[in-house]
Amino acid sequence: MSFTEIERRGLVMLGCGKMGSAMLAGWLKRGLSPDAVFVLDPNPSDWLKGTGVSINADLPDSPAVALVAVKPQMMGEALPRMAAFGGGETLFISVAAGTPIAAFEAALGAGTRIVRAMPNTPAAVGKGITAIIGNDATGADDLDTAEALLSAIGQVVRLETEDQIDAVTGLSGSGPAYVFYMIDALAAAGEAEGLPKPLAMQLAKATVAGAGALAEEAEETPEQLRINVTSPNGTTQAGLEVLMNDNAGLLPLMRATVAAAANRSRELKG
Repeated sequence: MSFTEIERRGLVMLGCGKMGSAMLAGWLKRGLSPDAVFVLDPNPSDWLKGTGVSINADLPDSPAVALVAVKPQMMGEALPRMAAFGGGETLFISVAAGTPIAAFEAALGAGTRIVRAMPNTPAAVGKGITAIIGNDATGADDLDTAEALLSAIGQVVRLETEDQIDAVTGLSGSGPAYVFYMIDALAAAGEAEGLPKPLAMQLAKATVAGAGALAEEAEETPEQLRINVTSPNGTTQAGLEVLMNDNAGLLPLMRATVAAAANRSRELKG
């Protein structure tokens, strides 16, 4: 499905908070006409009101895409508003955390084409990564459409099964919070070594951001990048000996952290 088809039939957004706004900003920047977008949101932001899209107005009869971006607790009330678009003519894309494909099929009909997506918060600055999985009714073209739309907020990867969403939630969905905490921890450690608090924080933020950018752009693996900067018996090695301790180091801690988040994701489905 091309932007031309979306321009012709329209795109409906159910909810337009931070994540939805980031996507909409990306689409408009890529040339999607505001006239093709129809937003349903009880509290539209001033930014949204200034985009020129239709807000809480009449919807097209058969939109090309319906994007669901409401909070999970609002899903029960919101989904019935989309029921008229079920059945297969409209492609549904959900970025709502915790709502399985089966819940959409129950509300919209088994023949509805549904792509479930799990983005993360760096999407707000176009640096997100989103995992997608489609139901049995979706085809290759539907996944291509979802990937094209979601690429407005960063990278997109495709899952093999919906069950993998829980692991994605534990890793990239919740992962930004782990990194934010690591920034705080690095800054606090620098402050404990005698640095002024603002300087320690600036150094910590820049170090994490720079290392992440280098890890993405470099041809070497993160392991090789680590080896490259670790001189024998030097300062980095001294620090890594603490961080890489088999029992009390970062690896077992991160395994426990991601597992706890993934398990909680599984529990919430029940």
